[in-house]
Amino acid sequence: MKIPEILIVETVHQPGSLASVLQVIAEAGLVIESLNALKREQGRTLWEITLEMDEAADRSLYERIDKLPNARFVGKSDRVFNRHRGGKIRMAATLPINTNEVLRDVYTPGVARVCLAIRDNPAEAYEYTSLGNTVAVITNGTAVLGLGDIGPLAGLPVMEGKAALFASLVGINAIPILLEEKDPRRVVDIILAIEKSFGAIQLEDFAAPACFEIETELRKRLQKPVLHDDQHGTAVVVLAALLNAARRVGRQLEDSTIGQIGLGAAGIGIVRLLRAYGARRILGADRNPLALERLESLGGERATLEEVMAKCDVVAATTGVKGLIRPELVRPGQVILALSNPDPEIEPIVALRRGAVFAADGKGINNVIGFPGLFKGALEARAAEFTDRMLMAAAHSIADLAPGSDLVPDALDPAVHAAVAAAVRAAAVA
Repeated sequence: MKIPEILIVETVHQPGSLASVLQVIAEAGLVIESLNALKREQGRTLWEITLEMDEAADRSLYERIDKLPNARFVGKSDRVFNRHRGGKIRMAATLPINTNEVLRDVYTPGVARVCLAIRDNPAEAYEYTSLGNTVAVITNGTAVLGLGDIGPLAGLPVMEGKAALFASLVGINAIPILLEEKDPRRVVDIILAIEKSFGAIQLEDFAAPACFEIETELRKRLQKPVLHDDQHGTAVVVLAALLNAARRVGRQLEDSTIGQIGLGAAGIGIVRLLRAYGARRILGADRNPLALERLESLGGERATLEEVMAKCDVVAATTGVKGLIRPELVRPGQVILALSNPDPEIEPIVALRRGAVFAADGKGINNVIGFPGLFKGALEARAAEFTDRMLMAAAHSIADLAPGSDLVPDALDPAVHAAVAAAVRAAAVA
């Protein structure tokens, strides 16, 4: 698994010093994620170099850098840990509590008036509390990123990251909820016991097949939006990317033969939404017989990986298996979305060299482009659920905002999330 490793290197401030360091990194077969000059003084520059490194990467490059005549390996940066130190989210008051009058209004005795108003008309809670702008981000840590079942506490940094994105991109309060429970029925009961605190529920990093049962039961029993982001958030962004890919190669997505490699939560979510959109033929590959049965229940056809690659115009992969798609399996003209993070099933540049007309990985085709606006729009509409119409509206909005030859827009553009929220809200109201 590729995880960022951040080196601190000092070079003499003269031509060729940094180039010699970069040459050592290139000879080690490593890719530079970013390069920043931290400071320059007394004729020397301190550099922060972020590399993609997995367990097999050659760590002897540290020593080789240190042996260069104009450079010195100082050590490794704690930048990633520093950005997580103390957590990434906090709760803050929306108004200054700086007089006794304000204190008595927002707390006792004044608050009693609002409590009684909500008792008499529960809908008032959306007006006089944060309920209508608050999402529970819930996990049991059984399928965290590419890390698998690492437990809910180890998954908390991901949950905080989601909450921070909600706050930063669309101004939603998101509260991480960690469940030490794997039984789907008990998970549902726990969520039903706490759901009154939230305007919507986002399920995150629940492993298949339990995630399907949990989401289905919650949607059945709650009159508020419930979304399993690994399924539906991913599916929305994939649909957006494929709409653009099909448009740019002059092909109808509905008429394309689509392949889905990996039929866990994300894969099944993609198949389900593409079928709802109108895709007539979808082939799916997975080692799990139950996953293949679920594919067939959605109208898909079971196939091997090799059959998917040989027959499909469009291929999406969500297996979590690095390098699963061999380069020789790629056919000219295919669209390849290798979405596993942090390591894709095939590197996009490799797929493009083999003739793919479009290729992308999970760093670009990422559900962060979709879920903030999906929830913002649903909450603003006070929707009772997420419908396919809302999901497709989000996908079309994302597709329409992709610039140039890009399949999807910039995930950090606030205008994108505002447009998605507006499209979802309009679809919910309609």
